[in-house]
Amino acid sequence: MTFINELLKNTNDFLYGYILIALLVLAGIYFTIRTKFVQITMIPEAFRTLTEKKSDEKGVSSFQALMISTASRVGTGNIAGVASALAAGGPGAIFWMWLLGIIGSASAFVESTLAQIYKEKDDKAFRGGPAYYIQKALGKRWLGIIFAILLILCFAFGFNALQAYNVSSAVEYYVSGNEAKKILGLVMGIILMIATAYTIFGGVHRIGIITSVIVPIMAILYICLGLFITLTNITALPGIFAEVFKQAFDIKSIAGGFMGSCVMYGIKRGLFSNEAGMGSAPNAAATADVSHPVKQGLVQMISVYIDTLIICTTTAMMILVYGVGNGETGIPLVQQAVKSQVGEIGIHFIIVSIIFFAFSSMVGNYCYAESNLRFIKDNKVVLLVFRLFCLGAIVLGSIANFDTVWNLADVLMGFMAIVNIIAILLLYPIAVKALDDYKKQKKEGKDPVFKASDIGIHDTECW
Repeated sequence: MTFINELLKNTNDFLYGYILIALLVLAGIYFTIRTKFVQITMIPEAFRTLTEKKSDEKGVSSFQALMISTASRVGTGNIAGVASALAAGGPGAIFWMWLLGIIGSASAFVESTLAQIYKEKDDKAFRGGPAYYIQKALGKRWLGIIFAILLILCFAFGFNALQAYNVSSAVEYYVSGNEAKKILGLVMGIILMIATAYTIFGGVHRIGIITSVIVPIMAILYICLGLFITLTNITALPGIFAEVFKQAFDIKSIAGGFMGSCVMYGIKRGLFSNEAGMGSAPNAAATADVSHPVKQGLVQMISVYIDTLIICTTTAMMILVYGVGNGETGIPLVQQAVKSQVGEIGIHFIIVSIIFFAFSSMVGNYCYAESNLRFIKDNKVVLLVFRLFCLGAIVLGSIANFDTVWNLADVLMGFMAIVNIIAILLLYPIAVKALDDYKKQKKEGKDPVFKASDIGIHDTECW
């Protein structure tokens, strides 16, 4: 296990230190320029599209697709991930999370618009994502299969095991002794497995309904707690923000150890949290029943902002008010930070938040994985076996090793993101044409309706 951990860590450092960060940032900047800052100029239109109704009762609305993607994005990474980044990289890490979120939202627009354009429809619902647009638009099914395998391993096994681990880690607060902690972690893993099984066997429609209830309620309650703690410490905010920006641009410390700097931790944990450009959210975007692909591209930008600029910032403010460098990291750091402000009840609230955020993430992650499995092989027996393995991964994750789970998730995420970023860099002109078509119809006073032939593409199934 030590050898595997070391191998994963070295692969991790190489991927993020030399390849992924450059790709993510440069691609995000490039898409921002080519879409004429769509993530800023089209925000009002993005919120307007959220209210649109689906044409089919069995379909998934724009809001439900947003909640499915946000359910996956808003998970324990927003709590444990932010805490780990701040503990290891210092206050400056949150700045790089913010920056990645804003830049990355342009990538989220491009990948989600492409997913809508190249989606397919089965008997019950739409499905699609990077594997589908890689096959149809690039004509490379083999690469689509590679992406699908990476996503399945990353989300169904890596991320879901990580969510289960974070839940078991959180509930350890209620018991003492290693044996008791292991037993309680296992029990929580089984409970999460049963709840996830009930949801995923109900199909994408049930997933949409459940996540559209759980995610908004928990996010609002969590934000309210963060606002309360922030406002009751409002006099400390100038100093906190000064420290954030000071450390974010501390060139000496960054140059002295980039792999352990606030930039590295901020971007790595930011990517894990908001998933912009990684190729995951397009799987949810493709399920939406909309009249124009751009509508879902705009909606998915909001999901990135909700995740990074709101939820991650909420966690960061609670921790920075308390202070980093006290020896805690991950979930225990958040728990102690909240306890210092609102007492013992704060720890219980964080534990409940982690459980619900983890559950919603597991459901959203599974939705992505199933879509990609069906891309490779659409077979009922294969799907049943896959579901059972996914449920088993949740139980195993609840008793797994911390370093192994995090490193495995990071490595899988890195490879997956590289494949997707290369694909959308090749295909982005299609998304830009769709955006221009959308703007043109809006100027004419129309509710935009998409026809693929209008922008010169003919290899789509649903348009």
